[in-house]
Amino acid sequence: MSNNKNIVNEDFPLSAVPQGRRQNFWSLAVVLLGFTYYTGTMFAGGTIGAGFDFKTLVWVILLGNLILGGYSAVLAWIAAKTGLTTVLMARHSFGKYGAKWVDFLLGFTQVGWYGWSTAMTAFVFATLFDIPPWIPALMILFGFAFCSTAFVGYKGIEWLSAVAVPAMTVLMVWSIMISLKDGGGIWSIKQITPSAPMSFAAGLTVVVGTYISGGLQSTNWSRFAKSGFHAVSATLLAFFIGNAFMIVSGALGAFVYQQPDMVQVFVKQGLLGFGVALLILNIWTSQDNTIYAFSIAACTAFHNPNRRFFVLIGAAVGTVIALAGIYDQLVPFLVLLGTIIPPVGGVICADYFIKHKRKFPDLDKLELCKFNWTGILSYVVGLLVAKYIPGIPPINGAIGSLIAYPILDLLFRKAGYAQDNREIAITEA
Repeated sequence: MSNNKNIVNEDFPLSAVPQGRRQNFWSLAVVLLGFTYYTGTMFAGGTIGAGFDFKTLVWVILLGNLILGGYSAVLAWIAAKTGLTTVLMARHSFGKYGAKWVDFLLGFTQVGWYGWSTAMTAFVFATLFDIPPWIPALMILFGFAFCSTAFVGYKGIEWLSAVAVPAMTVLMVWSIMISLKDGGGIWSIKQITPSAPMSFAAGLTVVVGTYISGGLQSTNWSRFAKSGFHAVSATLLAFFIGNAFMIVSGALGAFVYQQPDMVQVFVKQGLLGFGVALLILNIWTSQDNTIYAFSIAACTAFHNPNRRFFVLIGAAVGTVIALAGIYDQLVPFLVLLGTIIPPVGGVICADYFIKHKRKFPDLDKLELCKFNWTGILSYVVGLLVAKYIPGIPPINGAIGSLIAYPILDLLFRKAGYAQDNREIAITEA
């Protein structure tokens, strides 16, 4: 009995979520909006806001978030149908040991985001109260404070998001209204020329890169959905509309004030003092989701259900990354994520829809192969396509791995190596 209770408290990190623990649309939507309502996305919006004319900027934001939302929604549907996290799906797609790379990749991206957000929060506080020498101490304080609701689990994240999402919506609408007023209205804003020109492909990569790792990790919550429809609709609300809202808020501020740093934009708008509390609340909703995702990946990597232990470990690593100076490396980090993350989703989608015909076998009744070379090599193909083929890296990477998977699987089968990349059912006594 106690063991079952512990598994429930840990939110099923190593197994499918049972139907009795599934959540409705509104619960899921609040949690996912809390995840995508992320101040770092506003900073990314500030970067592209200074890089395009108004018409091009609108297209970059719409197309980028459509790609992000569609990619995330497909994975959300799979998660709802299987009840599995991305890292558990990866055990089918990459093999028992091959999936360790996915565990590491997703864990690394999440603690990277956690570190950046922790550093940004410390800088906001230091700017507001004029205490630069206290920045390292503030990083340590926020680094461990932010993980408290993730320590509780899904319900803790839901409670915080229910407060933070409406509050942050108010702040963003307020900031957008001030930007429109200071910019002389929408017609005057359309005449502003970019101060730091950027290519269309680079802009899309930044938009998609802001939350492509989050889209892949969103299965940690969409697996709790009662149906595939609930999972897809809540995910689109968060990743297409919610994420776009954050980017528009940041991009418009940068467009009007020619300042990509949102802290400085809030200073110019007179919102820093009032907005800092809402900003921290907003950051907290993303931080607890982020470190929760890290803990899920770590549980799978070490086959240890003690999620709360890994929450603390992830918070410590993220704090060290913050202290090491990740704050000034946002755009390179986003471009990296937009290249290395999408091929993972392409492999999982191909494995689920094409190979397994929309039904993963039960992990508890299987002996997984050590390395699914079809999945591993398909990821490599997607990575090379994203890196070297002209176009938009996130799209290239996901499509490249998606197409490569069935081709490589067919080649392995014809060569007589099909058993090396397939699960073998355990014979029950």
